[in-house]
Amino acid sequence: MSAERLSRRAVLAGAGALVVSFSLLPRDLLAQAPGGPKLPGSLEKSPMLDAWIRIDPDGKITIFTGKAELGQGIKTALIQLAAEELVVAPEAIHLVTADTALTPDEGYTAGSHSMQDSGTAIRHAAAQAREVLIGAAAARWQVPPERLQAKDGAVVADDGRRAGYGELVSGELLHVRAEPDVKPVAPTQHRIVGRSLARVDIPAKVAGGEAYVQDLRFADMVHGRVVRPPSYGAKLRGIDLGAVRNVAGLLKVYWDGSYLAVIAESEYQAIAAARALSTVSQWEERPTLPEPAELFDWLAAQPSQRVPVRDDLGEMPSGARIVEASYRREYQMHGSIGPSCAVGLFKDGALTVWTHSQGVYPLRGAIAQLTQLPPDNVRCIQVEGSGCYGHNGADDAGADAALLAMALPGRPVRVQWMREDEHAWEPYGSPMITTARAALGPDGRIQAWDYSVRSCVHATRPGPAGNLMPAWHRAQPIEQPAPKPLPLPEGGGHRNAVPLYTIPNARVLYDFIPVMPVRVSALRSLGAYMNVFSIESFIDELAQAAQADPVEFRLRHLDDARAREVVSTATDRFGWAQYKREKGRGRGFAFARYKNLAAYMALAVEIELDLESGRVRLRRAIAAVDSGEAVNPDGIKNQIEGGILQSASWTLYESVAFDRTRITSRDWGSYPILRFSAVPDEVEVHVIDRPGMPFLGTGEASQGPTAAAIANAIADATGVRLRDIPLTATRVKAAVGV
Repeated sequence: MSAERLSRRAVLAGAGALVVSFSLLPRDLLAQAPGGPKLPGSLEKSPMLDAWIRIDPDGKITIFTGKAELGQGIKTALIQLAAEELVVAPEAIHLVTADTALTPDEGYTAGSHSMQDSGTAIRHAAAQAREVLIGAAAARWQVPPERLQAKDGAVVADDGRRAGYGELVSGELLHVRAEPDVKPVAPTQHRIVGRSLARVDIPAKVAGGEAYVQDLRFADMVHGRVVRPPSYGAKLRGIDLGAVRNVAGLLKVYWDGSYLAVIAESEYQAIAAARALSTVSQWEERPTLPEPAELFDWLAAQPSQRVPVRDDLGEMPSGARIVEASYRREYQMHGSIGPSCAVGLFKDGALTVWTHSQGVYPLRGAIAQLTQLPPDNVRCIQVEGSGCYGHNGADDAGADAALLAMALPGRPVRVQWMREDEHAWEPYGSPMITTARAALGPDGRIQAWDYSVRSCVHATRPGPAGNLMPAWHRAQPIEQPAPKPLPLPEGGGHRNAVPLYTIPNARVLYDFIPVMPVRVSALRSLGAYMNVFSIESFIDELAQAAQADPVEFRLRHLDDARAREVVSTATDRFGWAQYKREKGRGRGFAFARYKNLAAYMALAVEIELDLESGRVRLRRAIAAVDSGEAVNPDGIKNQIEGGILQSASWTLYESVAFDRTRITSRDWGSYPILRFSAVPDEVEVHVIDRPGMPFLGTGEASQGPTAAAIANAIADATGVRLRDIPLTATRVKAAVGV
């Protein structure tokens, strides 16, 4: 991979296929006409076809997306969509993902938006490009377009004449505005969409190829390591630089306030130098963290901003049976398997950063502010990272690489975090408290619902340079901006706080806590994980109070036909009605529609419980998912399967440990995760395909239902309800009392 800085114009310009960069066009030219029809997906923001599609004179087709591959398989799905509309084989499509010099600005790859935003845009852009090419051939041959069709990278006439796409592209043929009423290929005519194609990102991962940013190696590359403070707010008061005088290969010590780093010729030399400096660094620390044993008392006592979500409750009906419960979740981390990494190159006044950030454009702005470079002189190129789903250390590592690259111009600087860096400094998922109160009528239906959720912020991504951790430690620090709650319909702490069930009278409140003693941000599904866990656990408690089967009880309150179908599919495939109870085993069920506007997901599980140790193992998980149109059904299955395993790990094992001063979960021993020995015997995912329907985000659909289904299965096996995440063996054993 070349480390040279390259502009979009340099990459895309070619004889017979001039493409003008969308980023060079006047802002008002790119905007939709006031009052005009809304364009599909991300075309609304980047409406020029050549922002999305490039066809070379030799017929090579390049598709551009501002979304990043994170392991969710979108490269494959986006290639399928483009190939379908352009009537070529998937192998004919070259896909370029998030790169500030080449691709549209689609913000963050987050919130399960890739298919509905970028997939929709690429589908419609490719469909219109097909029409434009057919129109060019019709003009060339002076025949009606109805006599022509696109096939295998060419336009073919009914009399046998044929012109390749590359022959037809000239001047600015594709430099046209997207149209809102383009008709993609009809679902009945699909050749590629709806098929489970092998994922294009997998071969390098299993064969040891250049799959991740951690694998990047450039000629003349050097290595950086940062000596992190031991705790939040720690100040570097003294250091003996003589400790690294004899470290071989050391090129530079970078010291700016409390930001201390080294650059060396080899990675081992950089590690040795950083460790040597760490032993002679003098830090001033203060106890700024809550008392760990009193975390939830602390959370309950913090001043908060009340955000009404739904309020048509009035009073609880008199004479009804009132059921109440409260649920809690501790800090949890991403725990990325590969610690964060980035490569930076500063050359000729321009800075390039290779990063596994989920938002290259926001990161470019933050790095420009951090380095005081013009944004046009900063390029961020997304390369997949080993483990992510949320705001982990990727952006911070990108900032490290930027600072160190500027300290050593002309050579690529690779910054690889250590495990203790990742665990101690990544932004965690916020602790949360939820309370639920409901009234059951004599007919066994919910008459009223009162729910509240309390949490810190769930998004502190860059944008602002103050959201980059290295910015806090320099002599002239950039303070982190005041956190704000994310608004609905996406939401942060109140994501999925409103149940999809039909409940006539309900109140839902979000108490947003701006104080943030422990760094927190986006962890996969944000508040939806905890809210669905709480709601679906409480629904089971209500079903028990109503002496009803928990699945039947849910169906009483579900009017959405698609919701009912995923519920019945999951339970039928699980064998819910035929389930035979065994000692030490239990079954559980949960359902949600992610954000109440994305994928529907239902899950039935079986757990086995060792009463002596309290150990819970997820034995079997049977899911049904409706993601709208399924472009690559196997890709959807991958997402749900992976989400089930990740959520099982969160739910049964994971919580961040700390004392009054420091994070103490700095390795896998102090932060346990799901091991291979605990992986379920069976995970089965049934995809309900809806050809022609809008794409619904899938990547975060399984987090909440999995947590609740496991908790409900533990209650089924033991008769005891656990309401605090994680549901560790210690907590299970204490609750069961064996």
